[in-house]
Amino acid sequence: MKKDEKTDALKKIRDEVWALECPLSLERRQNGVNAVLGEGSHDANVMFIGEAPGKNEAEQGRPFCGAAGRVLDELLASINMPRESVYITNIVKDRPTQNRDPSPEEIDLYAPFLDRQIEIIQPKIIATLGRFSMQYLMNRYGLSHALDSISKIHGQVFSADTSYGKVTFVPLYHPAVALYNGATRDELKEDFKVIKKYLEQTKDL
Repeated sequence: MKKDEKTDALKKIRDEVWALECPLSLERRQNGVNAVLGEGSHDANVMFIGEAPGKNEAEQGRPFCGAAGRVLDELLASINMPRESVYITNIVKDRPTQNRDPSPEEIDLYAPFLDRQIEIIQPKIIATLGRFSMQYLMNRYGLSHALDSISKIHGQVFSADTSYGKVTFVPLYHPAVALYNGATRDELKEDFKVIKKYLEQTKDL
């Protein structure tokens, strides 16, 4: 898919999300905030996927632009990976009330938009941020047998088949965890080195 075609396809998803009729989109309209589709390179080799936007994200219409986003930026900088070179998004595109966890029904509703984003961008590495995106995507791509608690499998590498070829999955802690637990920040930095290592390997293929 050419660059212009990717942009048009992603705009179509954006328009569909903005027009969506559901409880979260109703709250979005009532509160005068934004759906958060994602941002970054449409040709990204690495795609980071969280669970849902928070207050800052809904206000600005950008993913990971608050405190957790600053941690993510720090982690990207630690492996010399410019934020604009990756693609960052969430499963759920509207903010759940009071930043609560997304419900299974909300994940089911918004996940097809994420599936299409992945098919358009075709990343070589998908890094999940937090347990909700980890569980959804590992189940989605036939890795349910490998699922465990995020504390056990974070930083591990899994390979799966997609319509466009092999993809490498790396489950990660959500960056917000590092705001409350400094040790987790160190673990995240080590896990990001795994992403860098596998990205360098794909360049040699």
